[in-house]
Amino acid sequence: MTATDPALTALSQGWCALSLLHGRIEAHIERALQARHDLSVREYSLLDVLSRQHTGEGGHLQMKQVADAVVLSQSATTRLVTRLEDRGLLERYLCPTDRRGIYTDVTEAGLKLLEEARPTNDTALREALDEAATNPELAPLVRAVETLKAPVPA
Repeated sequence: MTATDPALTALSQGWCALSLLHGRIEAHIERALQARHDLSVREYSLLDVLSRQHTGEGGHLQMKQVADAVVLSQSATTRLVTRLEDRGLLERYLCPTDRRGIYTDVTEAGLKLLEEARPTNDTALREALDEAATNPELAPLVRAVETLKAPVPA
């Protein structure tokens, strides 16, 4: 394959379209969350991921798992956790079985804010997808996103 190979060109164009769709959706949601709840997309995502933890075996995520879930480096995730902890939305505590491990939980204030912000996130997502669907390059990607099913936990 060469740099001018049609298959590579199509692949590159597809990736650019996917990146454009992601950027537009994220920017739209960011504006809505910031305006109504003083939350960034990353902060919302972190609260959402951590709110899904449970107390059973494997129920709490290690920081690496959290970082992977919110698509940030571990250091960026730690800074994000610290910011939300400073706002009283998260709290950290030592793992009861491994004193080296630190877990993070959403506080009642964090859960309340997440509950208030979830409809804003969902509405902004729908608006961004509807807008993107009017673009012929993005419409097939929007249809693909709309047909995706959430993975069933194992």
